[in-house]
Amino acid sequence: MTLEGKRAVVTGGGQGIGRAIALKLASLGAHVAVADINEKSARDVADEITAAGGAATAYRVDVSDHEETAGLMKDVVEALGGVDILVNNAGITRDNLILRMPPEDWDLVLRVNLTGTFNCIRAAARPMMSQRSGRIINISSIIGQVGNIGQANYAASKAGIVALTKTAARELGARGITVNAVAPGFIETPMTESLSEKVREDFTTKILLRRLGAPEDVANLVAFLASDEGDYITGQTINIDGGMVW
Repeated sequence: MTLEGKRAVVTGGGQGIGRAIALKLASLGAHVAVADINEKSARDVADEITAAGGAATAYRVDVSDHEETAGLMKDVVEALGGVDILVNNAGITRDNLILRMPPEDWDLVLRVNLTGTFNCIRAAARPMMSQRSGRIINISSIIGQVGNIGQANYAASKAGIVALTKTAARELGARGITVNAVAPGFIETPMTESLSEKVREDFTTKILLRRLGAPEDVANLVAFLASDEGDYITGQTINIDGGMVW
């Protein structure tokens, strides 16, 4: 499996799952545009890639801003000559029970997670259509399938990503562009590190493999979908959760 000569954009690439995806794509030969709202984190990951002999460029972007995402894709196309792979990984949480959730927290999570994914797809679709090829991988979550107490905004945004994925796959398939979603379960990231030991144990007992996943597990699946080996897969949501939801 190789991505030699491919040009990839990974949003939220400065940490956690996004970092693992950026490193994996670069290790397979892609030039990775590491995009993150935290510019230093993006630079750190890009530097890590180049130090390992790969090719990467760091970009700061707020995916919830239409003009910034359009500017990001314009800059990447001008610098690299095109975009072959887009991984929409940027996302946030603002957890609270529905009755206690401030409307601004609902709006913010939907704006970053769902509208941000739409903004990036819209910006990348035109250059991909001109090339008549492309891979778009959207990071959803099993929470978008089963819900979770205190995460109405997050669950709604991740469920929306699944519907957006199916629609984009229908609209772009005739131009040689595949669009898929990956739905991670509980993965070892800074977000899950904040959970109490009891909560972690409770979740682990619900996972058939009896362990949390690693960011690299998700990155391996994304790399497959981005490669020629995933050429005939589109419109799908693939769970990577150790057998938690099935």
